Amino acid sequence: MAAATTAGLATNVFPFRDARAAPDPVLEAGPVAHGSLPVPLVLDNGSFQARAGWACPGPDPGPEPRLQFRAVCARGRGGARGGAGPQVGNALGSLEPLRWMLRSPFDRNVPVNLELQELLLDYSFQHLGVSSQGCVDHPIVLTEAVCTPLYSRQMMSELLFECYGIPKVAYGIDSLFSFYHNNPKNMISSGLIISSGYQCTHILPILEGRLDARNCKRINLGGSQAAGYLQRLLQLKYPGHLAAITLSRMEEILHEHSYIAEDYVEELQKWRCPDYYEDNVHKMQLPFSSKLLGSTLTSEEKQERRQQQLRRLQELNARRREEKLQLDQERLDRLLYVQELLEDGQMDQFHKALIELNMDSPEELQSYIQKLSAAVEQAKQKILQAEVSLEVDVVDSKPETPDLEQLEPSLEDVENINDFEPLFSEETPEVEKPVATVQPVFNLAAYHQLFVGTERIRAPEIIFQPSLIGEEQAGIAETLQYILDRYPKDVQELLVQNVFLTGGNMMYPGMKVRIEKELLEMRPFRSSFQVQLASNPVLDAWYGARDWALDHLDNEDVWITRKDYEEKGGGYLREHCASNVYVPIRLPKQASRSAEAQASGKGSGASGGGASEQA
Repeated sequence: MAAATTAGLATNVFPFRDARAAPDPVLEAGPVAHGSLPVPLVLDNGSFQARAGWACPGPDPGPEPRLQFRAVCARGRGGARGGAGPQVGNALGSLEPLRWMLRSPFDRNVPVNLELQELLLDYSFQHLGVSSQGCVDHPIVLTEAVCTPLYSRQMMSELLFECYGIPKVAYGIDSLFSFYHNNPKNMISSGLIISSGYQCTHILPILEGRLDARNCKRINLGGSQAAGYLQRLLQLKYPGHLAAITLSRMEEILHEHSYIAEDYVEELQKWRCPDYYEDNVHKMQLPFSSKLLGSTLTSEEKQERRQQQLRRLQELNARRREEKLQLDQERLDRLLYVQELLEDGQMDQFHKALIELNMDSPEELQSYIQKLSAAVEQAKQKILQAEVSLEVDVVDSKPETPDLEQLEPSLEDVENINDFEPLFSEETPEVEKPVATVQPVFNLAAYHQLFVGTERIRAPEIIFQPSLIGEEQAGIAETLQYILDRYPKDVQELLVQNVFLTGGNMMYPGMKVRIEKELLEMRPFRSSFQVQLASNPVLDAWYGARDWALDHLDNEDVWITRKDYEEKGGGYLREHCASNVYVPIRLPKQASRSAEAQASGKGSGASGGGASEQA
């Protein structure tokens, strides 16, 4: 019966894993070149996690990305630990102690701090074993955000070509790479991509295999905002565990314990039922110590503790006596040396030594020598007695080199033992009164538990209802309806036949069912639609980029070469099936401005001439 009760108390209790990232090994040299072309390097540059690996040709393209790490950096303070350099990704271990130092190169999901981006690239190239000296002699396939600003791409191209000396690069949208990885090859497809990541959620319409950039929409909500919302909810609910409710633990709850409600209001009504609450609440166990302060001890435990403290105090006193004896002996040797100078008749050196010792006469020197000799002899006797007996002598907390005039033996050392009499009393265990064991008035383990109930659905719900956190934005359903309304009905029917979900924030249980419910409510009666979830919403972007690199390895029309970079600028983009749409910035030419100035000058001159003729 007791075992059954214990099992019942432990229902739905989940300890926090608090996983630490293991440092990435530095791999050996990368794969050899394939024919005349080196092996491409694939980088999925995400705002939450960066993934890097090789696109090896052949029947077996190789394992999953060999390198996965958080896209954050922390710069150590110089001087405190020998000037430790910046740490990147998995080299940080646990993020919480360094949370205030973490820096990311991303603003939303666009890299803007290229100095930190360079640290991430250095980390990737170093741990992948790039063997070329002074440069990265491999083509690079790099993911970027939808409708990336030209300035951001320009800075990224400048970093890759000028700093790393790469031969060529290709940019592509991560969600489009994932879309083409999950669709049959050589198939021109249309559809709607719903991609939700760490910082943003995008809805991308695809028409005949190409991105319709004019109707793309972005919602500035993702996993980061959900984790922050969940942290605020639980900190308000458990103010006593404020420091223990960290962002890393909130991300763990989101990844492993949260889900999307098919009908949010109806699901909240279910949680009002006590039985449903007991069956579905997840109790997250915080770490705690089972030892209570002030807990009662038995007489044997108290006696053992006294003996341990007695032994520690004896060792401490013996060490202090030896240190004090050594200092007094060195001072005595110094004074005896000065006395020998007087006996040898070296008066000049003797008077200099007296001045250094701050003494006035040989009689004062002789008095100090006698006091120090008595003090040294007494200390030696005490040390001998302490080695034989178990007597406790407490040394006062005076400076280790006291004034020489107070070296006479005093009763203070003996009187200080009275302060420790309550601690080292010699009462026998039989004299003490029996003490009953006091049970705590509450379960300590239960006190350190976080009951995560409706928070399991409230945190991820923000991408459907941003108003929950006070954001004046439309959710996924409203944005989806807005995009579809911009197309004719036949195009709408074509798009909803292939609604594709990708991104780490789409991995909640119930996400696909919720999207189908939203589409059912907004589509006409008896109309059809199809929703597909990516086979691996997190890694499919990297897999798609790897497949694309292998398929277009010999096609120079989709790669940006160094010649293109030098002639057309860093913002230049070669379009392909998974890329953004290139919209160059057309600036007015200087020649046209000068021509306009000349024309205006001629006009003013002509008018001036006419006026003079009339005059």
